[in-house]
Amino acid sequence: MGRGKIEIKRIENSSNRQVTYSKRKNGIIKKAKEITVLCDAKVSLIIIASSGKMVEYCSGPQETRMKILDKYHSQSGKRLWDAKHENLCNEVDRVKKDNDGMQIELRHLKGEDITSLNHVDLMALEEAIENGLASIRDRMNRALEDENKRLAYQMHKMMKYEENLRDMNYNNNNQIPFALRVQPNQPNLHDRM
Repeated sequence: MGRGKIEIKRIENSSNRQVTYSKRKNGIIKKAKEITVLCDAKVSLIIIASSGKMVEYCSGPQETRMKILDKYHSQSGKRLWDAKHENLCNEVDRVKKDNDGMQIELRHLKGEDITSLNHVDLMALEEAIENGLASIRDRMNRALEDENKRLAYQMHKMMKYEENLRDMNYNNNNQIPFALRVQPNQPNLHDRM
């Protein structure tokens, strides 16, 4: 028993619509793969759901998709994007290449995959690492200098405070109130007092 024909119209029930979308999406992708293999056809498929989620299939690598679109442009005479969009596409490609280059350079700086580098690249890597170390040392020295200045200022304040206490002690005929006397920190020194 075969299935009867159904009327092609929008499915009103959202859950039924989602199930149908999922099944038919998988079916059309399967058919695209089959025609690619069976007939050696170049296929590029883009499906955008009502939710905005996009699914795509291309019979080859990324370059093949661009070739398919270029062939569509040349045969149909229709342009899917203008020069402005092509410039943006070129810019995206350039940024991707720059990013890939930076990822490789980062791996090299981490000491990974350096066997592929030649002598000149290794010397440049060594110089970059030395420059980085010099920068880190410079920052550390500045931080140590700042900390040294802070500690010197605190020590100066404490010395001023002790000087004021001595002056107060001198003026009060060696009568320092008990609360201001310096107490020893070591527990075994308490017994001696």
